[in-house]
Amino acid sequence: MPTIDFGGVKEEIVTSEEFSLEKAREILKSEVITVLGYGVQGPAQALNLKDNGFEVIIGQLEGDAYWKKAIADGFIPGKTLFPIEEAAKRGTIIKMLLSDAGQKAVWPKIKSCLNEGDALYFSHGFSIVYKDQTKVIPPENVDVILVAPKGSGTNVRRNFLDGSGINSSYAVHQDFTGRAKERTLALGIAIGSGYLFPTTFEAEVYSDLTGERGVLMGCLAGTMEAQYNVLRKNGHSPSEAFNETVEELTQSLIRLVAENGMDWMFSNCSQTAQRGALDWAPKFRDAVAPVFDELYDRVKTGKETERVLSVSSSPDYPEKLRKELETIRNSEMWKAGAAVRSLRPENRKK
Repeated sequence: MPTIDFGGVKEEIVTSEEFSLEKAREILKSEVITVLGYGVQGPAQALNLKDNGFEVIIGQLEGDAYWKKAIADGFIPGKTLFPIEEAAKRGTIIKMLLSDAGQKAVWPKIKSCLNEGDALYFSHGFSIVYKDQTKVIPPENVDVILVAPKGSGTNVRRNFLDGSGINSSYAVHQDFTGRAKERTLALGIAIGSGYLFPTTFEAEVYSDLTGERGVLMGCLAGTMEAQYNVLRKNGHSPSEAFNETVEELTQSLIRLVAENGMDWMFSNCSQTAQRGALDWAPKFRDAVAPVFDELYDRVKTGKETERVLSVSSSPDYPEKLRKELETIRNSEMWKAGAAVRSLRPENRKK
């Protein structure tokens, strides 16, 4: 396994070159992989596994929208699609890809379906790390493993189809069989990971919850809104404010950062933009640092997960969520965004 120097810190990673798909197939040839939950990660991982030739079945609430989606994607009731508990009984590797609240709700039934030597697989450390809140405590006679793709289910599938693969972290929490690590790496390659890097369940969930509340989603959304509002307050049109806040970032600059790094992007923009960005970046860093400290502390102490489980378990949560998202969609900023997207050449041709 190659050792890569990440800015002075060396990490051992696993790529699909030294851990081939053929090797993964050999390791998992006798396994039945059950995917519980066909919502966010479930479809991508299940379809990638299926396309790569692995035996995969789905466990989902019978008759609901996700059950129907699984059928539309080619899974067959009674053959490769079953109610959650039955699917769990049929698998030797049980992928817990339900929502975190969903995992807590079904765990007592899933636990009773596990056989000695099975592998309990997660793509998020939530249920295991916050076991005092979720009550998800696996029996000692199963492997407990993790492969966490660093992207949404949509991108896990999209990257698989275009051949690029997605980066994933992996961890072994409990090795009963002595084969937990090889099962984990094989599953990581099987779902289409381009490379895998080691982590722990704790490190994965702390970084993931911080990231999605921070730069990846929460901070990004809040910062965009703040800049858009400043521009509008100072007389700029919705189109101009949105283009300078969102469109140029998502359609141009962030791609350059992804391809070549921030320093390259700075060195390949105008001198005016370059100087201003270099001067202002530390100001933003220092301004948000206390917020990130507070955020990480809330994640580590379980306050964030306590809120997630409490709020999302409420019977009226789907309706409240719908209203929250509707408010965002109907805001001037994102209405402007819809209009701007409609003007892209690929959308005008439709």
